[in-house]
Amino acid sequence: MNKIRQVLRCYAPGSGTRSISSMLNMSRNTVKKYLQVYQKSGLSLEAILSMDDSSLRSLFQEKDKPSEEPPARYKELQTLLPGYAKRLKKKGVIRQQLFQEYRSSHPDGYARSRFCNYFQAYLALSHPVAHLEHKAGDKMFIDYTGDKLALVNRDTGQTIPVEVFVSILPCSQLTHVEAVMSQREEDLIHVCESALLFYGGTPAVIVPDNLKSAVNKPSRYAAELNEDFAAFAGHYGCVVIPARARKPRDKALVEGAVKLVYRGIYTRLEGRVFHDLESLDAAIRVALELHNNSQLTGRSYSRREQHEEIERDCMGSLNPIRFELKRRHVATVQRNGYARLESHYYSVPYRHIGKKVNILYNSEKVEIYLKYEKVAVHQRGYKPYGYTHDVDHLAPGQRVPVDWNPGKYLSEAASMHPDVEDYIRHVIEVKVHPEQACKSCRWILNFASRVGEKRLVNACRWASSHGLYNYPAIEEILKNRQDELPLEENEDDNERSGMPSRENIRGKEYYN
Repeated sequence: MNKIRQVLRCYAPGSGTRSISSMLNMSRNTVKKYLQVYQKSGLSLEAILSMDDSSLRSLFQEKDKPSEEPPARYKELQTLLPGYAKRLKKKGVIRQQLFQEYRSSHPDGYARSRFCNYFQAYLALSHPVAHLEHKAGDKMFIDYTGDKLALVNRDTGQTIPVEVFVSILPCSQLTHVEAVMSQREEDLIHVCESALLFYGGTPAVIVPDNLKSAVNKPSRYAAELNEDFAAFAGHYGCVVIPARARKPRDKALVEGAVKLVYRGIYTRLEGRVFHDLESLDAAIRVALELHNNSQLTGRSYSRREQHEEIERDCMGSLNPIRFELKRRHVATVQRNGYARLESHYYSVPYRHIGKKVNILYNSEKVEIYLKYEKVAVHQRGYKPYGYTHDVDHLAPGQRVPVDWNPGKYLSEAASMHPDVEDYIRHVIEVKVHPEQACKSCRWILNFASRVGEKRLVNACRWASSHGLYNYPAIEEILKNRQDELPLEENEDDNERSGMPSRENIRGKEYYN
């Protein structure tokens, strides 16, 4: 439209078509055509120059030809395409099959090339692709390559296929690649953690596909995540949002990164033999650095440069504690208050006897949960059929054999009287087994609450004077109220008999 205005401005002072054509580098016939339209319009130069581009175009350009009525077979094909597009989503259905069906019912229809062109145009219009703007530090896409690499056993020569993990930060397109033995959850968590360490920070969201080690049950609205993978993401402050099932466009960048890995890394490793993951990953890292440091197509910077400049500062900080995968086990608390885990037993508060508990454990710690409440924590024990307990978990009757602490009983006795402390010390010394000493000390000291500390002190003095250091001696003295007698009155009898005088004990004369 600017050309038309220039032609009219040059024509107004009286320039001819030849000179206008030369000045504006236009065809003389085109100049004549524009001038003829101007002369026939009857409008002034000022009126035409004041028109907008749309009005000027409608005045000077030829009228658009009315669109022709589309042929009947085109209309028929357009009515069939929605059904074909729906059927194409089903597994096993291909375009060739749909074309053959179309020709069988429409022998005069389009040939294969025209059929595919119209079909592709319909799909493009019905499923437009959105452009996504990726924020720095927002997401990390992860995936595994379809084609695997391989290790070779040194001894047998056997080829062992290995998985190749790929992750990418969509803003900077910085890519991480690592070989791993499988797609199991422990391997997935390991390579994801390696990716975070490689990037030097954490994204807000991790976007996997729907592999079992990350997603238990895919859903369009709220997928059910694998508990271990969700715990890993939570450890590093990330959220897991799986891509929709069978929707590769949700993570198109990592799908494209996989293709780049085939071109930029697989080709560099072709023909080389690797016997272990360490050497294979070392070779991958060399090729990966070349990939990340090469300039992006049509741009003056590389993935690494863009990451350092834009994205690194926007990523979250790494948890300084490395994530350790915790295994899970369900057990029933036995009648003795212990739950079994791999031939070792761990105590649980006795009030939970008979209940099912969830045990989360790793190489160092065992955590026991009941309905999402942590009820016990123990250090991991590896002794077969050994017992690890917390005294607070045991019922009062269970603490006798395990709660043996001589200092505890001596301290309690000393708080009553030094004579009681001395007596308890002798009881501990004469008992062979700790359980015997525990029971004797416990029941002897319990007499203080039953008869009073004063009587217990006197009973201990009486028993000590005769060298009797056990519970039955104290019980007998208190029962006969011998502790209420002065200790000096019976010294002669004590020296002769060696025992306190009792009515129910026969003397030596009985046997004469």
